[in-house]
Amino acid sequence: MPRVNKDIEELIKLKEKCGRFRVLVIGRANAGKTTICQKMCNTTQAAVARDARGKMVEVSPSNERGLHDINMEIIYPDNPGFIFHDSCGLEAGSEAEKATIFEFVRSRSKARNLRDQLHCIWFCIPMNDARPWIEAEKSFFSQDRSKGRPVFSHKELHS
Repeated sequence: MPRVNKDIEELIKLKEKCGRFRVLVIGRANAGKTTICQKMCNTTQAAVARDARGKMVEVSPSNERGLHDINMEIIYPDNPGFIFHDSCGLEAGSEAEKATIFEFVRSRSKARNLRDQLHCIWFCIPMNDARPWIEAEKSFFSQDRSKGRPVFSHKELHS
């Protein structure tokens, strides 16, 4: 059997074990988090979310900094193959916000089932700000906080 077929078989087995790809999205307000999630899911449709108890919760993107529950699962019905988690962001630089993010990554890295683990972190950075990198963001990258998960960064340019 050609190697390509074996690779496809392995991917199918992994997909069955994993179910959906789980992504933590980090970024300041108006950093392009919703945009990148919609592009990954090839949709313009609004997201739906469930809290830790499985109850549906309204999701509405905003340019304002809001309160987010990092444990909430955000899904786009057009492509339910992804589960997104939205952090509160690091713009305030609060130690509590950083601790919440790092604890979420740590706990997800210890999950027994692959489907419950965090598969990657997407860090969105707005480039229309006079301070493209703030100290709290720098500290995320200066410490090994990804627990072996790939971290992608995305910069959103606004005119």
